[in-house]
Amino acid sequence: MVKSYSSKKTSGGDLLMQLLNHLNKLHTTDLGIIRIKRNLGLDEQTDVVKYCMEKINEPATIIVRKGKNFYATASTEVFTINASTFSIITAHKVKKTCGLDRD
Repeated sequence: MVKSYSSKKTSGGDLLMQLLNHLNKLHTTDLGIIRIKRNLGLDEQTDVVKYCMEKINEPATIIVRKGKNFYATASTEVFTINASTFSIITAHKVKKTCGLDRD
């Protein structure tokens, strides 16, 4: 089952609160740090876990759970987080479309 919330203020957000209540448990591996910095274009001095926490905690962030992962879309980035370990697996910039339909 997939639940999506457009705002952290949505009532009945059990899955949403599951992630938000465990933000302090977020972590990643050494390879995850390298991958996330590369994918998001972050500089060497950036604390990746802190950066991800701040983005996920933004009011406009949309959080969805699909299977064993949470997907948090914050402005122009998507973060993939394991739902049981709270490990940040990866992050990507959202690809923008030009809005033109092709037939």
